Amino acid sequence: MVRNILEDASSKFTWIDILEPTLEDFGSLKEKFHLHDSSIKDCLQVGQLPKIEEFEHYYFLIIRSIPKKFDNFSDTLTEITERVSIFFGENFVITVHREPVDYVEKLAINFPLEKLHTSKLFVNHLTSEALKTFENLVINKLNRQLDSYEEMVFLHQRRKDFLRQLYYIKRQIDLIRIILTLYKDIVDLLHLRAFKNIYTQDLKDIYARSSTLYRNISENTAQLLSVYFNIESNHTNDIMRTLTIFSVFFMPLTFIVGVYGMNFDHMPELAWYYGYPAVMLGMALLALVIYYWFKKRKWL
Repeated sequence: MVRNILEDASSKFTWIDILEPTLEDFGSLKEKFHLHDSSIKDCLQVGQLPKIEEFEHYYFLIIRSIPKKFDNFSDTLTEITERVSIFFGENFVITVHREPVDYVEKLAINFPLEKLHTSKLFVNHLTSEALKTFENLVINKLNRQLDSYEEMVFLHQRRKDFLRQLYYIKRQIDLIRIILTLYKDIVDLLHLRAFKNIYTQDLKDIYARSSTLYRNISENTAQLLSVYFNIESNHTNDIMRTLTIFSVFFMPLTFIVGVYGMNFDHMPELAWYYGYPAVMLGMALLALVIYYWFKKRKWL
């Protein structure tokens, strides 16, 4: 569906928005704005990562943002991000997306023409809004989830249920860091090559802040996983130590019982009246000696 959102005589550029794009939607636009076939193909292809390309008459870029809601157990590019493809030149901007995108729809309803009076300022604003969604995800969701999982690791006895959720958070963070790395080319071009002003400086600051946040939260996630596995390893070691102590106590006692359980005729102790209490006393003394040895070495 093609929408002509901004085409007033008072504006310096035309904004056309395409929802659920098809190749037929670009029929007249291709000739009017001299769009290249390769950029149209990239626009329609699913799963493209952020990038920016410069053509003779326009720029083509792909930006990705975080939707308001997505499944906690999602970890693919199309599940945790939404994409907007943008063609822009001096006198036009064409935005293309498969699903309604929140910040695009808000601009379509109420466009601040006095603030975004050129196509470059408009594209810079779209890129800034897309990057802000990554920052908001950390502040509003991921930080709270990691705090609750950290509490679960250190304070709760039943910790295994959260491991699957933490795995998906790690996958989401790793994928978003890849996307932010690819955003660097877009930010550098908008700030350094295409134009440079206070708005592009804000874009650069948002990018730097988002990259720092995701680098820190990635480190925190890795540390939390490491702490979890260390705690589990220590717990396993404690169980093995307890079982080892029991086996050390019972191995010599089992040996003695095994010896006197043999059915030989010539075993003098079997006919001795005090044989049974003597063996029981010997086993008790042996257990005390083992206990004393363990306490002396501070293994108990």
